[in-house]
Amino acid sequence: MRKVSDLTVEEFEQLLEEIVERKLEEFLGDPDEGLELTEWIKKQLQESMAAWEAGERGISLDEFVRQVHKKRGRRSK
Repeated sequence: MRKVSDLTVEEFEQLLEEIVERKLEEFLGDPDEGLELTEWIKKQLQESMAAWEAGERGISLDEFVRQVHKKRGRRSK
């Protein structure tokens, strides 16, 4: 077993990130658990996945956020 003193700075940072992430998930659980996607979001995800599988590029994250905000009646940034 390796000692902490044998780790590089990058390896030590990665180890800490993994530990913190694991502990936060233990304490907080999945914040999306029990939530359901709207039909519009499901449709967008299915279209994006189909386009990706066909070798096409899906919409960008920025465009997706704009569409979500538009659908909800909010102004996009």
